Amino acid sequence: MQRRKFLTGAGVGLAAAPLAAPAIAQGVVRWRLASSFPKSLDTIYGSAEIIANRVKDITGGKFEIRVFAAGEIVPGLQVLDAVQAGTIEAGHTVNYYYVGKDPTFAFDAAVPFGLNSRQQTAWMYSGGGAEAMAELFRQYNMIAFPAGNTGTQMGGWFRKEIKTTEDLKGLKFRIGGFAGQVLTKLGTVPQQLAGGDIYPALEKGTIDAAEWVGPYDDEKLGFNKVARYYYYPGWWEGGPQVSAIVNDKAWEGLSSENKAAFQAASWEAHVAMQAKYDAQNPAALRRLIAGGTQLRRFTNETMLACLKASNELYDETAEKNPLFKKIYESWRRFRTDQFQWFRINEAAYDTFVNANLASTQQRRG
Repeated sequence: MQRRKFLTGAGVGLAAAPLAAPAIAQGVVRWRLASSFPKSLDTIYGSAEIIANRVKDITGGKFEIRVFAAGEIVPGLQVLDAVQAGTIEAGHTVNYYYVGKDPTFAFDAAVPFGLNSRQQTAWMYSGGGAEAMAELFRQYNMIAFPAGNTGTQMGGWFRKEIKTTEDLKGLKFRIGGFAGQVLTKLGTVPQQLAGGDIYPALEKGTIDAAEWVGPYDDEKLGFNKVARYYYYPGWWEGGPQVSAIVNDKAWEGLSSENKAAFQAASWEAHVAMQAKYDAQNPAALRRLIAGGTQLRRFTNETMLACLKASNELYDETAEKNPLFKKIYESWRRFRTDQFQWFRINEAAYDTFVNANLASTQQRRG
């Protein structure tokens, strides 16, 4: 019931603009959807294709969505601008790319030391997150639906080891979203680059380090060929959500049936993305390590320094941005409850299994 309420309510609450006719030819609605990702990344880009294919199937071919990779219509980091302007009807992106417009966008995707993927989904669908974010999206003439999650990401590829927090100073690090502002406090020089632009920048030395998603994608992009050290965890992305964003005029031009088809397809993409990453990442990580990648964990000293800087940034941003403050305060209460619950049950299970399963299997030969 909660999910149904979100699906029907989120779109209606955001449709403030006048109606506009969708692109219709011979009774078929045709939309263009721009992805922030290259076609080579079959999981994250492929989730937009899931939306398009399912919409077509559900509507019997009466609603078609053509998906364009990053750069084919607009650059990967300008998808929101194109949807807002109505240049395209929809986009598939990560909304922390747009924190330069408003830092509140980060809550739709991920913030440092925030929710894991399950908790993010819970917040969006049953914890008031969709309703909270609707106020922001309304200001940009759009609505948004969860349409993917990568699960906790890796901490990225580095040319040199990060042994202490001091090693972050002066480091030119490709990192998106709010986390870049956190690392600025520690002397890092954040660089925001679309996925397809990261490898050449790392290869040429324009940047010293880069984070993307995890082993499956990172192997495809070849980062292991130009950086040796692979760090974890990506504390800035405990459960980063990818979203389908839709121009509100285009949305209101749809029939109720086509709206329902798009919402259902977005939900399917949301579930499918993490399922595929979780299935593919273990083998990819084994291949990377076998090929010479040096796996490293950020030290507790570094993690604690980043946590302190994150909390400072939250408070500073809340003082300057009323909407950020409003959402942050409710989100923080939700996070506290979630962490307490997961610590009691989920973490206890995971800790025991991880500590004992491997040794049990070894004894059995």
